[in-house]
Amino acid sequence: MIIWEYVILLVIIGLITYMRKALDLLGSIFMIIMGVIIIFAAGVNWLLLIFLFLILGVGFTRYKHDYKKEIGVYEGTRTIKNVVSNGIVAFVMAAFGNYAGFIGSIATATADTMASEVGVATTPRLITNFKKVPPGTDGGVSVLGTFAGIVGAGLIGLAAYILGIYPDLVRTMVIALVAGTFGCLVDSILGAILEIKGYLTNEHVNLLATLAGALLGNIMVWMIW
Repeated sequence: MIIWEYVILLVIIGLITYMRKALDLLGSIFMIIMGVIIIFAAGVNWLLLIFLFLILGVGFTRYKHDYKKEIGVYEGTRTIKNVVSNGIVAFVMAAFGNYAGFIGSIATATADTMASEVGVATTPRLITNFKKVPPGTDGGVSVLGTFAGIVGAGLIGLAAYILGIYPDLVRTMVIALVAGTFGCLVDSILGAILEIKGYLTNEHVNLLATLAGALLGNIMVWMIW
């Protein structure tokens, strides 16, 4: 495929996500714009890693969706706020060719999404005091959700290596697992301390968490390798 064919394919995917109500109109348009810039700035493979996050997010959102609807935590159509809060850090990292920050931010977003969507099926505990809280509570964590988050981060690392974003499998996996898990932890802590009190919104927390994952990814490269 030549590059413009990928752009056309991206537009088609954007239309499908809108028609399938995975994203609202503004979210789909913004996703397309970010995707086009990433294609020209970093390459198609970097965009494919973001698509993997989107696919996992949509797929696991539908995990036990009847139960999630019953308890009021089902998140159906995502908005432009979700796209920006989860994707803007990765977008900036890709625009500058920063592979460590790119992998770290996407691993964080994936880990957080999978931890939230899978962990809601169990009774979580608040990360600050480990008291049981209702599913969907900001800052709630569970063993199942944490495991799902680590798996999600690992999938991003493996995919980043396969796509050639970074040629060293071990380093790529370490960045994804460590930065992704750390970012997910930051998300839970901010949720338990600030979001639950109304000082931050979920979008603010997601943005800060992905930024934390990107920063740790870079720190690991600068200080260790």
